[in-house]
This record gives sequence, C-alpha cells and structure tokens, in this order.
Amino acid sequence: MNEFKTYHPLVNFLYFVFVIGFSCFFMHPVCLIISLVCAFTYSVMLKGTKAIKTNLTYMLPMMIAMSLINPVFNHKGVTTISYLPSGNPLTLESIYYGFAAAIMIASVICWFSCYNEVMGSDKFIYLFGKIIPSLSLIISMTLRFVPRFTAQLKVVNNAQKGMGRDVSRGGIIKRAKHGLDIVSIMITWSLDNAIETADSMKSRGYGLPKRTAFSIFTFDKRDKGALYFIMLSGIYTLIGSMMGGMYFRYFPSIKGADFSVFGVSVFISYLLLCVCPVIIEIWEAVRWRTLRSKI
Repeated sequence: MNEFKTYHPLVNFLYFVFVIGFSCFFMHPVCLIISLVCAFTYSVMLKGTKAIKTNLTYMLPMMIAMSLINPVFNHKGVTTISYLPSGNPLTLESIYYGFAAAIMIASVICWFSCYNEVMGSDKFIYLFGKIIPSLSLIISMTLRFVPRFTAQLKVVNNAQKGMGRDVSRGGIIKRAKHGLDIVSIMITWSLDNAIETADSMKSRGYGLPKRTAFSIFTFDKRDKGALYFIMLSGIYTLIGSMMGGMYFRYFPSIKGADFSVFGVSVFISYLLLCVCPVIIEIWEAVRWRTLRSKI
C-alpha cells in the first residue's frame, strides 16, 4: 500500500515539510501523541511488519534511554521528587520533558523513514532541478548512493565469504586483512561508479544550455484536492499554534493553554493533517475492493 506515493511530488513534499516541521517544534503532549501514532501507523502501512520490528527494536530503547538520561542532567522544575547521589534534585518537570523529547525525536525519525519511502531522488530533482540544479543533483546522488553502496557491500561480503575471506574467519590479523580487502574493493567500485555516472551525464547533455528534461509527473484534480487540503490544515494549524492554541510549557512548572473550542479545532486540524496519507491509503483500498466486488 503506497497510494500517496503516486501523488504529485509537490503534494508529497509539502506534506512532509508540514508534518516534520511541526513534529520538531510542537511539544504539547497531544501533538506528540498524534505525531507519533500517525507516523508509526503510516510507516507500518508502507513497510509492513518490518517497520514494527524496526521501531520496537531501535526506537523504543532509544526513547527509554532518553527518558531516563534527561532527568540526570536536567534539574529544572519546581516539583522536587527526590535528590540524586550527586545532590542535584530530581524534578517531575524534567521527567515529563524527557518523555516528551524522546517521543518527539522518535516521531521525527519515523516521519523521515516515511519520507524516504515516498520521496525518491527523481521527485526531488523534479521539484528543485530548475531552481537549484547543482545542489539538487548532489543531494539526490547522495541519497541514491547510500542504499546502492549498502547493497553492493552485501554482494562483496557474500562473494568474499564464499571464498573463505570474510571478516568472521581466522585470527585478528587475518580478519583485519580481509576487512581491508573489502574496503579496497568498495573504494574501487565507488570510483568506477562515479566515472560511469559522469560519462552517462555527459552523453545525455547535462550542463548544456537550453537542455530539456523529461518528466512523468502530471498535476491532476486529485493532486489539486490533496494540495488544498494539506495547505488548509497545515496553515490553520500554524496559525492556531502562533495564537497560543497549542501552548504548553514544562519549566518551571507544567502548564498548558486553557480548554477552548478554538484549541480543540487546532488539534483536530493537526490530526487531519498527520493522518491524511493513512486516510488516502484506506480509501483507495476500500474503493479497490468495491470495484472488484462489482466485476
């Protein structure tokens, strides 16, 4: 399920600018929960059970570690629970802030994993190729190089293992020698790949004046509706935050904005923004099943 990926690159990019940007700055507990739940749900829809394993294996321990480490170094707050062996106070506010910071970082990482699945290098070049051609090319090539390098490294490791030269066999000196051989092979592959890429770009006329570019992306009514919805919910959430609808502080004491209809509407707008791709995926799945049942 990756229906949202088929939308126009402008729609995808604007959505992730909003959700990642808001996730970095909104520290209200309700916003943190909305961001984390929506990011986790969408990552599972994109990657399946692999995302559940990754999130629980890496992000959950990271969140627990951050929650425990923050009160050790952050002693702000007026509600003292106890005193550490160093004599510094352990405050309730620092514990809450540690949990909030951990959830914020986990949600941002999760959103970036979704971004990597939806926004490919071709979409990035399409959006910024004419504005910042050199920088967009460098960024897209960098993002493309990392997964290719990882895949090639696995191939080299398997080949070396088949010849009995992998880094898990022999003594320390022998394993170090095998590791250096793998590094040498990967450096040679990287240089050869760079030369091939440069020759390919030159043969296709990169850098020539009046050079045209082919694109498979078209902006249709579906993209227009999604763009309007994302812009409306994103701008309303931003305005609501600037007007204090999402105000929340942890120091020196925990205090948030008073309950109001306007505040609730801002939270609903933020929820609709974050859950937008999930709604699209579910809607398309239901629609597809309905069409198949009519055949």
